[in-house]
Amino acid sequence: MRRWHGLEEVPRGGGPSVVVIGVFDGVHRGHQEVLRVAADRARAAGASVVAVALDPHPDTVLRGLPRPAVLTPPDRRADLLAAHGADAVCELPFTEELSRLSAADFVRRVLVERLRAAAVVVGADFRFGHRAAGDAAVLRELGAVHGFGVDAVPVVTGAGGERVSATLVRRRVAEGDVAGAAAALGRPHRVDGVVVHGAARGRELLGFPTANLDTPPRTAVPADGVYAGWLLRTDAAPGEEARWPAAISVGTNPTFDGAVRTVEGYALDRDDLRLYGAAMAMEFVHHIRPQLRFDGVDALIAAMARDVDTARRLMSAT
Repeated sequence: MRRWHGLEEVPRGGGPSVVVIGVFDGVHRGHQEVLRVAADRARAAGASVVAVALDPHPDTVLRGLPRPAVLTPPDRRADLLAAHGADAVCELPFTEELSRLSAADFVRRVLVERLRAAAVVVGADFRFGHRAAGDAAVLRELGAVHGFGVDAVPVVTGAGGERVSATLVRRRVAEGDVAGAAAALGRPHRVDGVVVHGAARGRELLGFPTANLDTPPRTAVPADGVYAGWLLRTDAAPGEEARWPAAISVGTNPTFDGAVRTVEGYALDRDDLRLYGAAMAMEFVHHIRPQLRFDGVDALIAAMARDVDTARRLMSAT
């Protein structure tokens, strides 16, 4: 999969492309449907699928809103886009200059001159150009001028009728509803990071050695609580063991009057893993309970044993 950082890295004179455009944070089921349609279009046209991934979120530039919590960091986003059919990803900085381009100029400069679009596939609610003046109908008109077709893919909804979006996924994650997040994503929500040294209570005091994950800023971490899921080593060599069912704790360790929020995973029934410095990820599959404060270490150990039993039962059926 080719990956370009900005339009300047896109090779000139390349073959025709079927272009999809969006922020693509989460690469959720709505994004996946757009990519599926684009892949079908590309096969019919003998073209490549190019995903234009905008960053930061346009609302940050246009409306001054804080950057939203990140569901998928750039490397993970690129991998997921490739897994769902993208042949190349162009990571396009969303700047004030880009936001001031008219719809016609955006189409000419980005889609025609640089990406040689044979077709463009977007969500039905797609907007573009200065003051978001362009929509799917405008894109079709401009496509007719420049010789590319346009597909506007209907919005994907969940079982409850809600529109599947990154905003919905972030809300589910923030609520600790990891099953709801997974339904919108089509897979468990995942948090990436590097294993660092923590307080070492898990191994030395509690009997449940955990991997303490240092996550990038603005990572979308689930609500404080205990979860069942997977512990993944993302830098494992081919053939090396890299995936374990796990009990995962998110929170401040209130029994010990903690103040720093941590994400810790215990690989079920394994006390032989040495993971410090490893690139890891945790996938959240089931919510077990909220974070609680216990009256002493013995009560905490008993609760952790129950949590591990619950995680073992849940993950054995996953």
